Amino acid sequence: MEALNALLASGQHHDLLSIVKGFRNGAVYGAKVRFPHALVMTFLFRTGSLQEKLRFILKATYQHSRNLAFFVTIYKSLMLLQRTVKGGKEHGADAFVAGVVGGYVVFGKNNNVNNQIVLYLFSRIMIGLAKLAVKKQVLPEPKHTFPVFAALVWGIVMWLFRHNRDTLQGSLQASMHYLYNDSDNFDTFKNFLWHNR
Repeated sequence: MEALNALLASGQHHDLLSIVKGFRNGAVYGAKVRFPHALVMTFLFRTGSLQEKLRFILKATYQHSRNLAFFVTIYKSLMLLQRTVKGGKEHGADAFVAGVVGGYVVFGKNNNVNNQIVLYLFSRIMIGLAKLAVKKQVLPEPKHTFPVFAALVWGIVMWLFRHNRDTLQGSLQASMHYLYNDSDNFDTFKNFLWHNR
């Protein structure tokens, strides 16, 4: 243990050890994010036995954790490789290249966990790109942007749900069905207030 502490404190092999720590941080973060989400969504919306629900929660948590750990490892490894090949300097496109390769290898399979992560990132980068355009003075800073943005997002999602529901992600369809369709069905006080069906 002392030898390991001495190695870590020395700064030797820092770049390689940061890849190992990145793997660890990806695994921990993925589990912290996915477990509570899977737990809540499974018990709210999934049917099946307790054992099936627990198996689903653990599988989704493992997949999210594993994918983030491997993505961080690939990304940091490719960043180090590119920096080493280019004489110790990072270039502007290096992060993009490492992200593209890691994204394709790790998140390229279309499944529920990957789909949700990629959609989450997509929404964040769209806002980031809009802010970048303002920051670089490509576009003037518009007034009242968030209310207009929120209105358009809700208008589009409600139109899609009403007329082209199959184009929406499954979990979004389930949530919206619960909110907008299941609330139309009642014939007793019990299923009006206490139970959905």
